[in-house]
Amino acid sequence: MGFKSDKEYLEFKQSVVDFLWKEVDPLVPEMEANDHIPIDILFPKFREAGLFGLIIPQEYGGKGLTNVQYLPLLAEMSKVSGAVRALIHVHLTAARAVMVFGRDEQKKKLLPKMATGESSLAFGLTEANSGSGLDCKTNAVKQGDHYILNGEKHLITNADFTDLFMIACHTGPKELGRNAMSAIIVDRNAPGFTIEEMPHLLGCKGLGHGILTFKDCKVPVENVVGKEGMGIDVFLGELEPSRVFVAASSMGTAQRALEESIKYAKERVTFGKPIASRESIRTLLADMAMDIYGLRLMLEDVAKKLDAGESCPLEASIAKTHGLETVCRVTDRAMQVFGGRSYLTSFPIERLVRDGRLNVLEEGTPTIQRLVTARAVLAGELPWSTPW
Repeated sequence: MGFKSDKEYLEFKQSVVDFLWKEVDPLVPEMEANDHIPIDILFPKFREAGLFGLIIPQEYGGKGLTNVQYLPLLAEMSKVSGAVRALIHVHLTAARAVMVFGRDEQKKKLLPKMATGESSLAFGLTEANSGSGLDCKTNAVKQGDHYILNGEKHLITNADFTDLFMIACHTGPKELGRNAMSAIIVDRNAPGFTIEEMPHLLGCKGLGHGILTFKDCKVPVENVVGKEGMGIDVFLGELEPSRVFVAASSMGTAQRALEESIKYAKERVTFGKPIASRESIRTLLADMAMDIYGLRLMLEDVAKKLDAGESCPLEASIAKTHGLETVCRVTDRAMQVFGGRSYLTSFPIERLVRDGRLNVLEEGTPTIQRLVTARAVLAGELPWSTPW
């Protein structure tokens, strides 16, 4: 834990909240219009605010936030900008993979630079023509003290600026199953590695994605995260907390939609009365609040379990599923509160609707989350440890 007292943490949290609304929020209309995050303007400010190192331990130059402390800040980022939230989320989730699975020398080499934003690491898991995980087609053949990497990844977040990529690939025969895969860090400037910009997104405007192509790309053996054959452990291990982080992002977007809806319902007058006085609008607001409250309680529970070092893939999948369904329901209801004005870019609801849809797809679709959940409960696992 990076803070000596709750007071010290709350002061830091308020400084981040103030920064987001004063420095980032005014730039959001420009980011939406240009589909570009002004990293030359924002990255120095991110460094000063400590955003790049929020969950990186203090010994490596970070703030050392616990999950309980980190989730509210992710939610606040989502209120302001889905693009900025996703950028920081990917950067820190990749840093966490190094923290948990990296060798000591990798931690000492990578984490201090990641904590300041001097370096950034992106995940390279998804492929266009295969599933994520054991089905991936990318492979690396060891030749002496290097691997020769071939394959392609797509929809890789932060590919427009990051200098390092953690690539999921086969380093052994597929008969080895999960032990056939490794996670290898590839430098942006490695020979045989090219990056192609992908089309712009529905929401989270400005967030960069790329297609990564490896053609006889030479990568040092020492770039394997942890050790060879740990790839599935690295990527699936990080999906668990990352799903919780995405759920917190859904929380922030949903909260902002409710806050804007409450304000609008009190100000908008029809037939001589604020629409907040109408039962139909009150029902919408009540349903939105109930969804958000349920998600918040889930997040508080799973964050504590993560901080305690408990394995909680079931809880993470449930939180992620409830989060994505909450943000979709809440933003849809916000559109009903705002009526036709929700379709105007001059009101925030239109952006929140688009930004929230990314959370449906991140770290596994709803069908995957339900598969994980059903498998667990059928095996006798439940997200609560004692009878009520």
